[in-house]
Amino acid sequence: MHPGKAQEIIELPPENRWLEPQFEELYRVGSLGGKDWEQFGSVRRVAFDATGQLYVFDISTKRVYVVNQRGELRRTLGGPGEGPGEFRRPDGLAVMRDGRLVIADMGHLAYHVFGPDGQFERRVRMAPESAIATLTDFMPDPGGHAVFTATGSQPLEIRFLDQGQEKRYTSLPIERLLLTGDVITRETVAEGWLPMNETTWLEDRPVFGPRMLAGVLPDGSVAFSDSSAYSIKIARLGVGVWRILRRPLQPIPVTNRMIAVEKDRQLANTSPGLAKYERARIASLSFFEEVTILRNLKTGWDGEIWVQRHGPEPVGDDGPIDVLTMEGVYLGSYRRGAVRMPDAFGPSGLVAFIELGDLDEPTVAVKRLPIQVSIR
Repeated sequence: MHPGKAQEIIELPPENRWLEPQFEELYRVGSLGGKDWEQFGSVRRVAFDATGQLYVFDISTKRVYVVNQRGELRRTLGGPGEGPGEFRRPDGLAVMRDGRLVIADMGHLAYHVFGPDGQFERRVRMAPESAIATLTDFMPDPGGHAVFTATGSQPLEIRFLDQGQEKRYTSLPIERLLLTGDVITRETVAEGWLPMNETTWLEDRPVFGPRMLAGVLPDGSVAFSDSSAYSIKIARLGVGVWRILRRPLQPIPVTNRMIAVEKDRQLANTSPGLAKYERARIASLSFFEEVTILRNLKTGWDGEIWVQRHGPEPVGDDGPIDVLTMEGVYLGSYRRGAVRMPDAFGPSGLVAFIELGDLDEPTVAVKRLPIQVSIR
């Protein structure tokens, strides 16, 4: 576990307090038999603004659909093309509380910024620091005009450039990217732990090892997990880590049986055309010495922190979901399989889930959280 320089350490209780998943469904959008705009191809991201409007990013049509609180279409943004506000290879979505919207575009190597009225404002160039441009999920700054990124989190897209050198990583920085100029300005919020020697390729990390998980809180702090332990660090720009939330749950050691089962699982999922390459890759896999406890982390509108533990199988991401506050209050846990991690959180307890219908058509369900897990 990486030693953090925290001002405060809060110990959470070891016992589970089980919550009932009594979510009130408000509306759904997305249907093969619905209106033309609802016939989504692939919903990549969803988000809310402060008025409760829903933003649906369909990566297949390269458009963002803005939906009011009744599930009715208000406006459409973007679309394929080369002109202002049009996208080449869009991915990722950040919606500010005032409705300002940011879409990344690896084709343009830029962020597209739209105003609260849906009008295109400008492109802000990414200025990659390496010959490998990696786009990870980015999160809105509650104050607006910036997004946060966490190196080492799940990549959305990778582009190999013709210039520059591969960057060597010795840590996993969490950065605030200012979008007020022609080119992004980077500010480091905290340095996450990289549990290996310096590397140029972050995907070559040990199986079962920690991944960078991060979410932004209402005051602009970032909650993140970067170790195998149940330890959530809270950092702020200019301060660094100032609080750590810990729960006395211990990672289980990795056994030879776990390694064999995981290699067999990956071999079973290889495509015939890549079998030779995949067998060599799987044979050379490295494994962490223990199974990382936390597999997912999201932050709610009012400062809740949702964290998901691994399931019965070490590789499983379907374990219980714990709900905490940024002040260190444990609100309770949802049992394994009782509820999925929400894909977006909004005001007044709103949450959105990206789902598939009976014919595998994408749909988005908007629900309201029960009062005991919504800080209002």
